[in-house]
Amino acid sequence: MWFRAIHSLHPTSSHLGLFQDGQRHRAKNPRSVLITGASSGIGLELARIFAQHRHNLVLTARDRDALLGLAAEFESRHGITVTAISKDLSEPGAPDDLVAELRRRSIHIDMLVNNAGFGNSGRFDRCDVNSCIDLLQVNVVSLTHLTRLLLPAMVSRGFGKVLNMASVAAFVPGPLTACYNASKAFVVSFSTALSHELRDTGVTVTAVCPGPTQTRFAERAGLTGTKAFSENVMSAAEVARASFDAMMLGKPIEIPGLRNKMRMLPLPLVPRAVLAHFSKKYHQKTEAEC
Repeated sequence: MWFRAIHSLHPTSSHLGLFQDGQRHRAKNPRSVLITGASSGIGLELARIFAQHRHNLVLTARDRDALLGLAAEFESRHGITVTAISKDLSEPGAPDDLVAELRRRSIHIDMLVNNAGFGNSGRFDRCDVNSCIDLLQVNVVSLTHLTRLLLPAMVSRGFGKVLNMASVAAFVPGPLTACYNASKAFVVSFSTALSHELRDTGVTVTAVCPGPTQTRFAERAGLTGTKAFSENVMSAAEVARASFDAMMLGKPIEIPGLRNKMRMLPLPLVPRAVLAHFSKKYHQKTEAEC
């Protein structure tokens, strides 16, 4: 199945036509893009790309000062409108509050980038329970909630794009990263289902599944020094470019990087127990505890 999915990632001529038509339209009528987790890493690089394409931005993350600095930079450099809204998506009410603020400012969202997320590591029975709950709240619940709040208006207008940041971890059981891998498996399944549901509505949903990336993710997750982050690590800018292109083309799934794509090909043939064994080796430290 994943062999077919990976090969379907290549753009068709009809996809390219839609992409080119969209580029011409946006030059005259810039879209508004909401990016979560926009203050650093892949989210920041995606914000840079959208700004370069003259889209108006709504940037949200916990770091208010960083967001305000980015807003001033992008407005000055690209002549766009940038709205900075500081929110902590681990708080259950954050998506409702964020959308209420958008309505108060009369901002409608054409494209949603659910980039915010984080990981943790260690044996599940030893992990801090609040860290696990916060991870699921950000990676799964807030992503789902925000998509549900903004999607109906996109469908009613006949245009919209949603990008959900998943991971290659979605396809592998994750001993020592159990909650993270499971959360990303949800994102892939959820996004693929929506992509099919929304056919012929003018709205597309894309799940991006990067491998290890040069961001603060490994440090926060306690995975620095593991094998997973010592080889084949892509830059945040590379992942952001692949993500942007896939979103614009309306691809259901994108795996950035040829090596990452190739590594996914044999997975359907490998027993789940074997995948779990090697996943644990990749994320294991001398003392595997949270």
